[in-house]
Amino acid sequence: MGLTMRPSHPTLVAVSRALGANRDALVQEWLSWTVDRMVASTLSRPTIERQLALLVDVMIEMASPLRRQALELWLEACESYGRTAAERGLAAGEVVEEIQHLRELMIRHLSEMIAALPARASMATILRLNRVLDKGISHAVVGYTDALVETLFNQRGVPVGVSGEIDQSIHDRLAHLETELADLRSRTT
Repeated sequence: MGLTMRPSHPTLVAVSRALGANRDALVQEWLSWTVDRMVASTLSRPTIERQLALLVDVMIEMASPLRRQALELWLEACESYGRTAAERGLAAGEVVEEIQHLRELMIRHLSEMIAALPARASMATILRLNRVLDKGISHAVVGYTDALVETLFNQRGVPVGVSGEIDQSIHDRLAHLETELADLRSRTT
């Protein structure tokens, strides 16, 4: 049984395709930037890469005909990212900065395509992508804050690095979100 989808504006379809075509480069550039900023490695590089790839994959769907169905998944993935950022020991501003870097990368990778659009279409596209990223940042901060509050209650205010139990929790959350994304994509075929 497929999803009922409203047709997307051709510009959004083109953005989704461009993001898909640049997916690997986006993930690798974002990963490189993120890992270069890490002071202490509290989480493995493959786990961070997996999380960044998930966010890019969901962002691709947020510009596709599945955007309405993918919104909840986008917000949940961003909230999970914020929770993981807290578990990595990042400051609140750092989680915001990390997602903001995705915005910069998207601008670089999409700039030629968007600049070639008529002014009204390019402005609408930029505003839509920024709105999606801003909502994601808000939910990442919510996840970050929830994780800190939970730590305060559970650890009596003593910060804890990523342990095996937390690391497994991160992998479980990622697996759940990846499954949701795969299910969403499979319902359209």
